[in-house]
Amino acid sequence: MRKIFLLSALSAASMQCAQAAEIVAGEWTVNLGGIVNAYYTAVSCGGAAVGGLALGGEGLGCGGQDQRTTIGNGLLPNGLITSAASRQGGFDVKALIGIYNSTATDSAIGQNSVVDVRQAYFTFGNAELGTFKLGRDYGIFGANAILGDMTLLGAGAPVQATQRGRVTLGHIGAGYSYLGNYGQIAYGAPQPGRGIGFDIALMSPVADTPILSAPRYTGKSGPQVQAQLSYTKDAFKAWAGAKTQKFTSITAGVPDLTMSGFELGGSVQFGALGLLANVQSGTGLGILSDADQGDVDSTNYFVQGTFKASPKLKLGVSYGTSENDDNRPGRGALRSNANLSVGAYYAINKVITLVGEVGQTRSKAFSGNAARMNGVSVGGIIFF
Repeated sequence: MRKIFLLSALSAASMQCAQAAEIVAGEWTVNLGGIVNAYYTAVSCGGAAVGGLALGGEGLGCGGQDQRTTIGNGLLPNGLITSAASRQGGFDVKALIGIYNSTATDSAIGQNSVVDVRQAYFTFGNAELGTFKLGRDYGIFGANAILGDMTLLGAGAPVQATQRGRVTLGHIGAGYSYLGNYGQIAYGAPQPGRGIGFDIALMSPVADTPILSAPRYTGKSGPQVQAQLSYTKDAFKAWAGAKTQKFTSITAGVPDLTMSGFELGGSVQFGALGLLANVQSGTGLGILSDADQGDVDSTNYFVQGTFKASPKLKLGVSYGTSENDDNRPGRGALRSNANLSVGAYYAINKVITLVGEVGQTRSKAFSGNAARMNGVSVGGIIFF
């Protein structure tokens, strides 16, 4: 079946190797695949105090210490993904469930039993009608940036406050906003061979989920809307996307908020050289989740270059920054988060990639204060 949606990083990556566990039963083809990864990360933090969601500060970046070490997940969690596909009554039909879990915790005896069902959806469609998707899945806005990020297979910004019990951040909050998980009804238009794609989705409205303060908003009755127009030709791809949602204030003195975001990006492969650039701008985009900074205008920039040094080894450098345009009260006076990552990715076989990365994450305040986190990540990932 034609892959009309920009699926999650996990499902897209795991499907590379899911054919190793394929079962054909009557009219159905069932695939079972997954992902396991672990990275030794060591970080050190320094500089002045920066408020808000300062990813390079000691509080988040180093988990409240000046130095810290974790052996846990990179940007991807561990996952078990199963899908079933069939051709029924002139429609291509598919259902998928993805269950995910983290590696690192702060306890050697506590049960690591918290699971995250990020995906549970089904699709139906055909070449003439297009494809509909119903269920829970990743969003459309920001998908190309994170799917194209070289640190998808590694760690990127090894923020300790999120790696223990969850994952590192790649360039989330320091280059692009997280694509999020939503209950949704989505549609992908048919592609008649001209390379033009169009996807649109109604997402279940969400509340803000700030990390350092109490929630200020709840979702209104109307859905969140996300859409994307894309063009693909040979090794070139370009995209433009948007999303919007109305938030209702649950805090006295805080007005309602309409989140609105726009995105433009592209990628190209010149032989062994790969380039990618993406920019996002809007109101209420947040650092780690929708509207987690409230009514703040922000812009995200992400650029990357990779080089295939050999059939097995890829080298790359990526840089991203997320900048707040104004210093609104109650936002911690955070001006920007930025991350520079340099990585080497060595595929020892078709299923295992070994990864080494070094990088620095910087956070700045409107006052001029700056904090930094230096990080090293070494480990590997398997898709099966």
